[in-house]
Amino acid sequence: MMRKIIHIDMDCFYAAIEQRDDPDLANMPVAVGGSPDGRGVVSTCNYAARRFGVHSAMPAAQARRLCPELIFVKTNMVKYKAESTKIREIFHRYTELVEPLSLDEAYLDVTDSPHCHGSATWIAQSICKDIADETRLTASAGVATTKFLAKVASDWNKPNGIKVVLPEEQMSFIDQLPVKKLYGVGKVMTAKLESMDIFDCKELRQVELNVLIKKFGKTGKYLYDLCRGVDKRQVKPRSDRKSLSVETTFSENLSEWQDCENTLHRLISNLSRRLGKTDKIEKIRKVYVKVKSEKFEIHSAESISIGLDIPLLVRLLKRLREQYPEPIRLMGIGVRFPQTPPKDQYQQIDIPF
Repeated sequence: MMRKIIHIDMDCFYAAIEQRDDPDLANMPVAVGGSPDGRGVVSTCNYAARRFGVHSAMPAAQARRLCPELIFVKTNMVKYKAESTKIREIFHRYTELVEPLSLDEAYLDVTDSPHCHGSATWIAQSICKDIADETRLTASAGVATTKFLAKVASDWNKPNGIKVVLPEEQMSFIDQLPVKKLYGVGKVMTAKLESMDIFDCKELRQVELNVLIKKFGKTGKYLYDLCRGVDKRQVKPRSDRKSLSVETTFSENLSEWQDCENTLHRLISNLSRRLGKTDKIEKIRKVYVKVKSEKFEIHSAESISIGLDIPLLVRLLKRLREQYPEPIRLMGIGVRFPQTPPKDQYQQIDIPF
């Protein structure tokens, strides 16, 4: 069956909202996040800042060094969530099959949508126009037959652009993609593939299935399918939350166990309050602790748990501190919930792309 998937990605969402609301920020490099005078981190930045090499998750102090004129704006999640709600309401005008990935991006399945004469391309254009008219923000869109291709395409003509991958163009589009563009392929997998002289999807497709499976196990079959455009993941509206977490970055690195344990208990208290609002405490199946060292190395420990097991979280933290005793700049804890496999919700139809 040919599906029609749209991936919408807002352009520099947080920074764009701040620039829209403050005319003094027009044409200036802007970063949203913590202060460069402390231990702040960049949440996002606009394209003017990106030209200097600034990017999200970068320490704010480093961003300031790269771009001395960079203007920092404190994060305002209440405002961003309100804008996100408006944008999701626009999505739902066109289809109920909306899968939010974050505040600023989502997948939409418009296979059955009657809007715009059933054209996914026209629907994407109409959604982006509605967003611009009603929020004065811009979005980029990718249109394709799979989630993987739609997400890649949405980044193709940023900012404020649309890329459509027609079914007959799918393989030629995939062939030019570096392997790192494949969904789920990170730095480690990219390095392994490049060590085999595989740099793009066209080269990957020349490798036999048994070779990939021997080298990568089940992931080999996944790579084999994806470079051929096979992606059966469906758009899952109102999908259940997979996990819930809280974390904190310290103004000064922590080394002493008592300080670490005190912080852990504060995080547990915060997480308990959030869990209480979701009625999911009894559904917890795993807990985990993570720390980030002063060298920005991330370490984590995870264990099966029925409910929020506080003594278990303490033991996990002790294990991390014993294995990685260096000072830490960040600590986080989280829980994971069981996932129910989605049911097939699509039927064969015959509507032009």
